Amino acid sequence: MKHSTSTVTSPLAAAMDRTREIGEAVPRTTIGRAVTDACARFADRVAIEVFERKELITFAQFETLTHRYARALLSMGVGPGDRVAIMLPNRLAYPALFIALARIGAIHVPVNTRYTPKEVAYVVNDAGTRLLLHDVMFSNTIEGLSAELRQAVRTAGLGEGEGEFECIAAACPPDPVDFPEIGPDSLANIQYTSGTTGFPKGCMLTHDYWLVLAHAAIGWDAEPARRVLSAQPYFYMDPQWITLKALLTGATLVMAPGLSSSRFLGWIHDQAIEWCMFPLLMTRQPPSPSDSETPLKQVATFGWPPETCREFKQRFGVTAREGFGMTEIGLGTWMPPELNDMFDSGSVGFAAPCRETTIRDENGHPVANGETGELWIRGRSIFQGYWNKPEANTEAFREGGWFRSGDLFRQDDRGFLYIVGRLKDMIRRSQENIAAREVEAVICLLPEVEDAAAIPVPDPIRGEEVKIYVQLKDGVGRHALPVDTILAHARKHLAAFKIPRYIGFVDSFPRTASNKVEKKTLIAGAGDLRTGAYDAEERIWR
Repeated sequence: MKHSTSTVTSPLAAAMDRTREIGEAVPRTTIGRAVTDACARFADRVAIEVFERKELITFAQFETLTHRYARALLSMGVGPGDRVAIMLPNRLAYPALFIALARIGAIHVPVNTRYTPKEVAYVVNDAGTRLLLHDVMFSNTIEGLSAELRQAVRTAGLGEGEGEFECIAAACPPDPVDFPEIGPDSLANIQYTSGTTGFPKGCMLTHDYWLVLAHAAIGWDAEPARRVLSAQPYFYMDPQWITLKALLTGATLVMAPGLSSSRFLGWIHDQAIEWCMFPLLMTRQPPSPSDSETPLKQVATFGWPPETCREFKQRFGVTAREGFGMTEIGLGTWMPPELNDMFDSGSVGFAAPCRETTIRDENGHPVANGETGELWIRGRSIFQGYWNKPEANTEAFREGGWFRSGDLFRQDDRGFLYIVGRLKDMIRRSQENIAAREVEAVICLLPEVEDAAAIPVPDPIRGEEVKIYVQLKDGVGRHALPVDTILAHARKHLAAFKIPRYIGFVDSFPRTASNKVEKKTLIAGAGDLRTGAYDAEERIWR
């Protein structure tokens, strides 16, 4: 008598198989061709719904609109390789322009809608943009640009169908455009990120970068969702890959006006949302009996504490699917559906599709399991480097195509990765990355200031707040530089989210051998970092 045998695949082995299979299956194509194929497959479905603006469009209509926009851009002299800056709120025109630019091989340069004229000018100049498209609500910001810049860069407004660009587009035919020379490795974006230090750096992202990320995001789900929420401002990278994730699966992309702690859960109920990125801050909203009745099938999260994952699943009945990502690498690590039992382990999983990871010490040598080091990542179509920043590229990349993340990780004996901390001198305030050096550079423009140091202050609502320590020049008394003057100066040169909440003064800074401010020593033993500082929100000295 023969006995049959069967092989039982472990969850980890199944997860690794899924990861490999998804990576191997990502097609080598362009954004435009991938979207055209999707629009043909799902023609009659609703592709995008911007509910607060009452904008709704089917896949077939979206295909037509993107070609019309592409024709409009071509008529304005934009062609392959040209950089086009976009400064729009969350509205239908933005994803349509994202796809239209890709169709003609132009390069999308997103601009933060909260930027001051100085910050807009930096991005526009650094990217060498040919055209700046903006919502008419930002006309005052655009008028604040120098006359020289406005002569060098064409600007055109969009405004409820009556802006200059919309008038141009209305006169253009929706005939399909296709540029055979545009390929998977052609640039699609220069996506500005605060990076590790200094002013924003532009990440060069290809068509293949976005499609690898979108297909990995699709494979991250246990089952497909039909209604996908995008609530972040579209100038961030996340709404762009979420758009592709939705389009390629035939889902409806539901666009919210922007993140709102008080309204987020209401949107999920009212708009029948089945998938979203769930910001950590939103979990701190008061619970409701209806939380367990949401249509959610799964959510994507990044770096949640284990207790938050447990509380979330108990409250909503949904697993928070963990991962680690950066603008430079897309989705670097993930926790696939086969590993649901690790939802509250604190791990961000292992290398995502088309990605490899290693943890290295300060000398670039691999560390043993359980030891802490910097996470390095490489793989198919990670970013091509920082635009016009050769020194930053030399610092970021190592032999073999490895990219240094700047984040500290450890790996356990099974290969699961855990975030430990970060090497970056960054402040993370309400989902915004703020480079300390940028804030410091602005404050140091004040003639009374000798030096300044920005640090994060833990905050239960915003995650972190910005504190600036100020050292005045010799002979300058504090009465000569009131805190209101510092704040007024910051408001003039920085977006609102970068303005320090706390201001403190020091007689001198502790410094390293290379004369840099030694921030660890500066705050060592300080306890409550708010003590002795001016609180700009409460308008009091603490």
